Amino acid sequence: MKLVEFLNNIIKDDGFLLIDANMNKHLIGSPKKKIPITLKILDKSLHTKLLLLPDLYFGEAYTDGSVVIENGTLTEFLDLALKNIGRDETNSYNAAINKMRGTYRFLTNFNLKKKSKSNVAHHYDISENLYDLFLDTKRQYSCAYFKNDNDTLEDAQNNKINHIIKKLNLKPNQKVLDIGSGWGSLAIDIAKKSQCEVVGITLSKNQYKYSVQKAKENGLENQVQFRLADYRDLNEKFDRIVSVGMFEHVGRKFYKTYFNNVAKLLNEDGVALIHTIGSVNPPRDPHPWITKYIFPGGYTPSLSEVAKPIENCGLILSDLEVWRMHYSHTLRHWKERFLGEREKVLQMFDEKFLRMWEFYLAGCEMAFKWGDQVVFQLQLIKKHSSVPNTRDYIY
Repeated sequence: MKLVEFLNNIIKDDGFLLIDANMNKHLIGSPKKKIPITLKILDKSLHTKLLLLPDLYFGEAYTDGSVVIENGTLTEFLDLALKNIGRDETNSYNAAINKMRGTYRFLTNFNLKKKSKSNVAHHYDISENLYDLFLDTKRQYSCAYFKNDNDTLEDAQNNKINHIIKKLNLKPNQKVLDIGSGWGSLAIDIAKKSQCEVVGITLSKNQYKYSVQKAKENGLENQVQFRLADYRDLNEKFDRIVSVGMFEHVGRKFYKTYFNNVAKLLNEDGVALIHTIGSVNPPRDPHPWITKYIFPGGYTPSLSEVAKPIENCGLILSDLEVWRMHYSHTLRHWKERFLGEREKVLQMFDEKFLRMWEFYLAGCEMAFKWGDQVVFQLQLIKKHSSVPNTRDYIY
């Protein structure tokens, strides 16, 4: 069976039991457990599909229940699989799937204004109550910063906010733009801690309404302004620009437009901080399952893809920080909270949705643990004198 041969070429450390759709049993690798994790295939078409494009079809099969995991969890199975796959683009697994990924390349290339708005709504305007089940109390839907292994999710998200505020080197009465302001907590914390005027923009109607209400509850209506707007529509100047978890939605064809707009909007002595998921590998096509079901139009760039448009628009990369395991820990917290609210999720949606989001959170957790995914924090300036010469002011 070709699928068995394919899997045995990949799995060298540990292993699992595969039961195919004909009820034949196959030992994959060398399982370390006496009772190994078991993967049962219930649909014969998967024998070929998983061989051709596992990145897409395994997620679909788990979501619709045509693959079942026994004697272990999805997280345990993905941990085993991605530990063996790793991040090496030259191995046989990635060589095989990358030949098939071209079909999905176009999906990240058309993030025009109208399309960007619909892409955002696909994910962020599902249900307000869904995000309250697994996010921290500030609804931070981006990588947290774990100073210690025993940090709570709330601690780590506050660490992230404080770290960003320090990097921006804010001064009272400065004007700050938050591109992709989410549910508004970063903008509100900046206003509280720095006496700055903050403008937050989002394409999500739900996030916009929530943010406006939060600013009102905090008595900050005169200091924080939220707008339902695209970054390409702004035409004013800011002393500081921050963007956390939004750049992944820009799309490769719009990197030049994005950084040209940052340069246009930033004052001559200004500072920008772009926080984005990225890849430590060379440029590659987006993950087909994530693109199709979770983040249409999304793409996580390699550093080489953002360096050129930054240089071409005249901005200076004054500081680069790479967060490695922080997002894996963040996703683990989200996944555990999400699965801990299983009954509430089922009341809001259905079993298929629950399995889809479990696969999304667990798969991304393992991509940051074993794969090529990291977080880049890019500090950008126009003049060398805009930030101190050492990093002491951050720490």
